[in-house]
Amino acid sequence: MAIARFKALELAQSRQTVPVKVPTEKVTDFYGSNTFNDEVMRSLLSPEAYLKITNAIQDGKKIDREAADEVAAAMKSWALSKGATHYTHWFQPLTGTTAEKHDAFFDVTHTGKAIEKFKGSALVQQEPDASSFPNGGIRSTFEARGYTAWDPSSPAFIMENTAGTATLCIPSVFVSYTGEALDYKTPLLKSIELIDKAATKVMNEYFSRDVSKVTVTLGAEQEYFLVDEALYNARPDLMMAGRTVFGHSPAKGQQLEDHYFGSIPSRINAFMVDFELEALKLGMPVRTRHNEVAPAQFEVAPTFEEVNLACDHNALLMDLMNKVAAKHKLRVLFHEKPFAGINGSGKHNNWSLGTDTGINLLGPSTKPKENLRFLTFFVNTIKAVHDHADLLRASIATSGNEHRLGANEAPPAIISIFIGTEMSRVLNDLENLSDLNDIKLEKGDNVYLRLGINKIPALLLDNTDRNRTSPFAFTGNKFEFRAVGSSANSASPMTILNTIMANQLIKFREEVDVILEKGIKKELAIVEVLKKYVKETKRILFEGNGYSEEWVEEAASRGLSNLKTTPEALAKYIEPSAIELFTKYSIFSETEMHARFEIELENYMKKVQIESRVMGDLAINHVVSTSLKYQTQLVDNVRGQKEIGIDPQYYAPTVEMIKKISQYTSKITTLVDEMTEARKEANNLEDAYERAKMYSDKIKNYFEEIRYCVDKLELIVDDDEWPLPKYRELLLIR
Repeated sequence: MAIARFKALELAQSRQTVPVKVPTEKVTDFYGSNTFNDEVMRSLLSPEAYLKITNAIQDGKKIDREAADEVAAAMKSWALSKGATHYTHWFQPLTGTTAEKHDAFFDVTHTGKAIEKFKGSALVQQEPDASSFPNGGIRSTFEARGYTAWDPSSPAFIMENTAGTATLCIPSVFVSYTGEALDYKTPLLKSIELIDKAATKVMNEYFSRDVSKVTVTLGAEQEYFLVDEALYNARPDLMMAGRTVFGHSPAKGQQLEDHYFGSIPSRINAFMVDFELEALKLGMPVRTRHNEVAPAQFEVAPTFEEVNLACDHNALLMDLMNKVAAKHKLRVLFHEKPFAGINGSGKHNNWSLGTDTGINLLGPSTKPKENLRFLTFFVNTIKAVHDHADLLRASIATSGNEHRLGANEAPPAIISIFIGTEMSRVLNDLENLSDLNDIKLEKGDNVYLRLGINKIPALLLDNTDRNRTSPFAFTGNKFEFRAVGSSANSASPMTILNTIMANQLIKFREEVDVILEKGIKKELAIVEVLKKYVKETKRILFEGNGYSEEWVEEAASRGLSNLKTTPEALAKYIEPSAIELFTKYSIFSETEMHARFEIELENYMKKVQIESRVMGDLAINHVVSTSLKYQTQLVDNVRGQKEIGIDPQYYAPTVEMIKKISQYTSKITTLVDEMTEARKEANNLEDAYERAKMYSDKIKNYFEEIRYCVDKLELIVDDDEWPLPKYRELLLIR
């Protein structure tokens, strides 16, 4: 097996930078050129059809059959001009990846003649075979019918392939025959509509009647690792589980902190340039690239977009990166913790709210009246997260993120909020404002002066330092949900965040209205409710080191949850309060809530099971067998030294190595056998939650013990004999 390792290493070291054909025109000339965007629609559609589709995008209105047929004809004509031969409804099932079924643009008439065909009915709805997608018990396996339906708010796009042709991809929702959502997009769209209505009402009633729409925006910073394709193929654990289950830390990892923001290697830079060009053609506003903290780790970040489009673009970006990496003989690792001992990867979700009049509702101002508006949305966000922190934790609970959360480079499993020293002082001042009964306003009085709000200093964008240990941090004009895993679909946490924020804004209006009924001035009523929220949410605000053990103890004393494992976090989805919240607003039905709980549990168990099986196979068939062969060489060496009369003190260290190999290989064999039996025991449990708990609490406990023994053997066995590419080889990519 070592031969395979060295062949892979030799191939990796011989790689040359793949040249990239960079367009000569400006980015603005080709940006979005492979999308059926507003400019294309305006040029190809009649004014009537264009108005109908824009109304559908902006207001969620239905598109009639006649308009759908015209859009389909225009879309087909445009796609054919781009080299497309097929079309597909592109959707995001609960597998964690994207899905597509390609259909040709042509059909055959009864006379056998081929004709181009793409009707409005095919654009609006399709029926893929949906039997094998996760459904959480919503339907039986033999019931295959499911529907994809066009989402006009996300532009159709052309995906080019290596064969020189292309496919028209139509972003779509995916639902069962009986109407339950089987994807990430459907509940996200519902949550977007909900928060739009809730936030718009707050604006209209208390701040501005000019606002007719509030949009959720998202900027998803994507972290990832790159490894050479040959080395990847020589690591069965990377291929099967997406992470290395074994591997001793190299002498030089990230301790010198010299990789972060360092010079990007030419081969990696070529890959980045290549996928960025393709992303720009697809209308993805990728702007930032850099080395991350860990060796072989990098980041790409876009400009913020409307949240539905941003989620689509991030899912598409990950798919695109995988395809482009193949051209460069690289593999992208989106696993949250592909390598032990160095930083894992996240997907920092930068979330904010903006009005159709151009106002960022989480952007501080220098004007007192505008700052009252800012404080309203700022404090309500804190209140929403405080009241539903466990649901946010559940939204990011996966087997991969379980390896990352709470490690030395990632936010802990405890959900807390960082707002910075300046904003902490502002909230403290707000809390200590005079009681309503003490404020007597006369005609002409400046309410902001009497409230003290005019004393709030100008809050600049960078008025506070950043806290990278916080899972949920205010960063100047947005909140950054840092705990989202790098492989996650952002739609899941964004659906939760949108819903709890909308619910909170609705409750806020109710509480303010109660005070207004007493004849109290509007500004005073708003401040009174905000003061109450500040007092109620103090325990979730934390400015210190979220990595420290002291914080774990302090959080417990504050009564904050610390849901360390995925099963216990996912269980929060099916608590009565959660079901009541999401069914109240029709984001999920109770059936859908239970289904998603079952799907995520099953996904967790399968991934841990795969890791366990890969670990057992590698440990016995690669590591133990190689170690015993090397041990035999050492035994022969000792025997030979004895035969020629060498003093035992000189081969005593070799004897110790032989003993250690026996110790570690014996321990590995025993642990793998025990782990296998534990897996069988778990699989016989009927209750899914109990089965998942056993995978989490018992089977995963074997991982570190087995790894410890294997990593010790890696240091003992001759480098020429070791079968798996080592960390120093995987991580030092050039």
